[in-house]
Amino acid sequence: MIVTLCRNRVADFAKWKAVLDSHTRAHGAAGLRLRDLWRDLEEPNHVFFVFEVANLDNARTFVSDPAAAEVGKTAGVLEGEYHFLESSLRS
Repeated sequence: MIVTLCRNRVADFAKWKAVLDSHTRAHGAAGLRLRDLWRDLEEPNHVFFVFEVANLDNARTFVSDPAAAEVGKTAGVLEGEYHFLESSLRS
């Protein structure tokens, strides 16, 4: 399974989360499914989240689209990063 691990530092968690929730369809169309979301205990506006990736090419196109950066600005993202990862554990 491929996932994308994301980290954002945001101005206001509630505003950021509302924007994230409003983009569920867009994420789905890009082959992304939100699997988990965490907030830092010491810095609650520092969030980490994981999307399951159904199609790597579509996901890369989605996150690199300039429109995604604009959505991030609207959501109050101050800084962020993402990493595409593949599990190396064997069952």
